[in-house]
Amino acid sequence: MEDRIDGRKHDEIRPIKITRKFISHTEGSVFIEMGKTRIVCTASVEDKVPPFLKGKGSGWITAEYDMIPKSAPTRIIRPQVTGKISGRTHEIQRLIGRSLRCAVDMKKLGEKTIWLDCDVIEADGGTRTAAITGSFIALFDCLHSLVDRKILPEIPITDFVAAVSLGIVNDDILIDLCFAEDSAAQVDMNVVMNSSGKFIEIQSSAEGYPFYREKFDTMLDKALKAISEIIGYQKKILSQSI
Repeated sequence: MEDRIDGRKHDEIRPIKITRKFISHTEGSVFIEMGKTRIVCTASVEDKVPPFLKGKGSGWITAEYDMIPKSAPTRIIRPQVTGKISGRTHEIQRLIGRSLRCAVDMKKLGEKTIWLDCDVIEADGGTRTAAITGSFIALFDCLHSLVDRKILPEIPITDFVAAVSLGIVNDDILIDLCFAEDSAAQVDMNVVMNSSGKFIEIQSSAEGYPFYREKFDTMLDKALKAISEIIGYQKKILSQSI
């Protein structure tokens, strides 16, 4: 069993580092690094909810995601230049929002919207999963600030949430794919889970390589192990005073 492009074992995630309070004028912000994938995640509060929630006493969490022009080897044209947001961006924004809504008791949040903004400054695979992992910390700090300011009586977090990418490359299951591995993958998978061991989302597709249920189950087992490790890191980060 050979080591990978960057020397990792097959089931080894990339080095992870989360820097809190990365931006001073928002309620919650982090800079997350997963190997060479680096993302700024911020959480800010708006004292209103979408029309479909108005008057229902429930809050909302939503997300925006973007990649700066030179976050990838080929320059990305900004959406305001093209006049439209790509389907990929829409998909990732909705994924981040869904994932983090599963972490909060919306009734305890009240009629407030938390905006999660994820800006990729360097992409080397796994940007959507790193954005979810980083956004959870930004969200926690945002909600903590509302408690400190006596706006909320308690932090309405119900579970930690994190995510990881994985895939099958040359018939081997690899955890936390870098871009080169992702580009060569026969099967791609993104998994989002909470700290109770429950799945929030599983995205999986094969590129001309149909695979059996046994392989799928093995991938989920490896994702569970990796996400448990990432959540352990999140807990360590949040135990540190800032």
